[in-house]
Amino acid sequence: MSTLDEAVDAAFGPLRGRPGVDRAAAVVSNLADYGFVWVLLAGLKARRRGPDRRRAVVALGTAGLSSLIVSRMVKGAVERQRPDEHLAAAVRTPTSSSFPSGHTLAAFCTAFVLGDSDAGTAANVGFAAAVAASRVHLRAHHPTDVIGGAVIGSVLGLGLRPVVNVVTPGSRGRRGRGRRNRGARGMGPGGVVLHEL
Repeated sequence: MSTLDEAVDAAFGPLRGRPGVDRAAAVVSNLADYGFVWVLLAGLKARRRGPDRRRAVVALGTAGLSSLIVSRMVKGAVERQRPDEHLAAAVRTPTSSSFPSGHTLAAFCTAFVLGDSDAGTAANVGFAAAVAASRVHLRAHHPTDVIGGAVIGSVLGLGLRPVVNVVTPGSRGRRGRGRRNRGARGMGPGGVVLHEL
């Protein structure tokens, strides 16, 4: 594990100390702090009343609470020390143990649960990956803390997403899946559905 940490940390080394890169890493990390960016995204999805608002609220609450509980449980069990030196940046000083990265775990979990389309989920996961990279760049975590957070968060999010879809019928996530199912059976002339025999 230490070999992997050293190799990844060395790859980030040349980028550290560059003002633009350091500021970008701090901004991304701060946006993920306490789930700020996910609250904003859920708020945008909940602009209008209806199933999509309900899904956004349920998804945000489910992902936030679940990722917090899992992160604290694993951190308490592992109790790994943080990196000795942190990059000087305008970010909150971490106080919990290092493994897993809570920012990364929560980001990947919420990315999958809050996404209600393939494109939306892909964009969410892209931001979660940026959060993971920012935590390594800032030396807030060892690289394996971030990898662990990404894996745990992804598994948790993928497990919770179908539950949220069932709890919030009629939302865009559920409707999208229904359209794909109908398309899979095929359409005949005049729009008649062709059922398998």
